[in-house]
Amino acid sequence: MRNGTTMFLKIALFVIGFPILALCVAGLPWMAGELVEVHPEWDLWRYPVLAGMYASAVAYFAALFQAYRLLTYIDRDEAFSDLSVSALRKIRNCAVIISFLYTALMPFIYIMAEVDDAPGLIVLGMVIIFASAVIAVFAAVLQTLLRSVIDIKTENDLTV
Repeated sequence: MRNGTTMFLKIALFVIGFPILALCVAGLPWMAGELVEVHPEWDLWRYPVLAGMYASAVAYFAALFQAYRLLTYIDRDEAFSDLSVSALRKIRNCAVIISFLYTALMPFIYIMAEVDDAPGLIVLGMVIIFASAVIAVFAAVLQTLLRSVIDIKTENDLTV
């Protein structure tokens, strides 16, 4: 049962990774080109904004990889190990990086939304910031909980 559940979750990780990969390969360069074509004054900011978005994509894929590793540890019955704590710490750090990057990009998103009269763009940026912050807090709580479980398990192994 556990292998079936983790296999489903591993497949889900790939499914949520493919749209972001497609966006990074084709969508972001195309959108940046279209933006500069419509608003030539944005040409100066095209590459810094793209760099921030690509940096957040790298952090996103690093977090997905760590989640995949965490599921692999569960498959190998190593869920209560220091490796799992390390994977959760890395997921937390990636989520914090994404939150900070989009917080830094928010002024550019705000200006683009004002120019194009698209308030949904601001909401999308805020959703990304708050979702990654929630993931960071959740991973930190799980990391602390897992650390205490490992300490209790180690203590029980020593007393027996």
